[in-house]
Amino acid sequence: MTLTDDRPHAPSPSPAPPRPGGVAARLAAVAEPLFGRQLPVRLKAWDGTMAGPADAPTVVLREPAALRRLVRHPGELGLAQAYVTGELDVEGDLLDAFRRVWSAARALAGGRRSAASVTAVARNGITTAFGLGVLGLPPEPPVSQARLRGRLHTKSRDRSAIEHHYNLSNDFYSLILDPHMAYSCGYWTSSEPDYTVEDSQRDKLDLVCRKLGIKPGGRHLDIGCGWGSLSLHAAEQFGAQVVGVTISSEQKAFVDERIRERGLEGRVEIRIQDYREVPDGPFDTISSIEMGEHVGEKNYPTFTGQIERLLKPGGRALIQQMSRTTRPGGGPFIEAFIAPDMHMRPVGRTVEFIEQTGLEVRDVHSLREHYVRTVNAWYDTFEANWDRVVALVGEEVGRVWRLYLVGGALAFEEGRMGVDQILAVKPMAAGGSGMPPVREW
Repeated sequence: MTLTDDRPHAPSPSPAPPRPGGVAARLAAVAEPLFGRQLPVRLKAWDGTMAGPADAPTVVLREPAALRRLVRHPGELGLAQAYVTGELDVEGDLLDAFRRVWSAARALAGGRRSAASVTAVARNGITTAFGLGVLGLPPEPPVSQARLRGRLHTKSRDRSAIEHHYNLSNDFYSLILDPHMAYSCGYWTSSEPDYTVEDSQRDKLDLVCRKLGIKPGGRHLDIGCGWGSLSLHAAEQFGAQVVGVTISSEQKAFVDERIRERGLEGRVEIRIQDYREVPDGPFDTISSIEMGEHVGEKNYPTFTGQIERLLKPGGRALIQQMSRTTRPGGGPFIEAFIAPDMHMRPVGRTVEFIEQTGLEVRDVHSLREHYVRTVNAWYDTFEANWDRVVALVGEEVGRVWRLYLVGGALAFEEGRMGVDQILAVKPMAAGGSGMPPVREW
């Protein structure tokens, strides 16, 4: 699938004569020595001039404010701020533009630059910025950028972080997700054209329940239940008695309505409750589907320790969680605009945290390629609903999510992010696990 900025009002590439003294040429003269070659994308400046390869997507600098943001926040955050405000745009294939920029950045990081050459580029850049009149106080952060207060990963700050991400409204997320409202990686078991993201989410829910060995009447705890896709599925299809916890009031209201519609009162209970506050174990099975990324590094032992405490001996826990193989955390853009305080780490470190509680890890299942297909499907739905997105949350938030979906698809595609299902069991007396000798999934 090609990810393209195909809004009805999307800008169309327009040629402009390359003027040696134009803004685009002056910026290219600064950047090209850094890359050691031609720019990876075409550049169009606010004076109408262009530079760079004619067959590449075009990055449009609509006003000098975009450069002021980049001077203040070089790299991902500055680019994101400029894009979501519309000070910077992309004409053509947005995913292709991302691929080219990331490829050039990797080549730059892997190359050897002398201190003198870097100093020369920096000096040239400052001189050019002065000449273009773009130095000065940076613009205010975009309205859509998160502004959290308080100590990291206190209950109140965690609640604010979750509300920033999830309380955009249930209607908004329905313009992206499938009818299950499953906001996590699907499990794509078919490549047939009529196999949809909804099918992949159903197959993922089945897979999770089979791995956990959920039985009729078994007590199941769904930590970070989201819009209830797993909680409802475990009750309806596997007969579980389910407790789902979330700290999003929007999500609880949504799931409660589905419980009433499906006649699941007494079988599914959704609580506004922090995972640290769940008092009523033990549970036969516990799941946490892409919620552990919000826990934080220092609190992760508390999170895994709570799972172990709430799980009965012989009970199974499944954590589906995103990982990051390079810089820990969520990344500057995600942490600023999408999921404040998010923390991802290599999967091996997460396994270590789980094992340190006394749980025995029995299976680690990578779904990275499945997330590429999942995010691509979400993007298709999002773009098909673009006008409704803008009417609901405004263009700036819409641009935040366009950037998030395209960037996420590329991060999983290139292996900079991963996602894994980690299955663990709480050992019984004398080391028994209760696990079947042959996998049942």
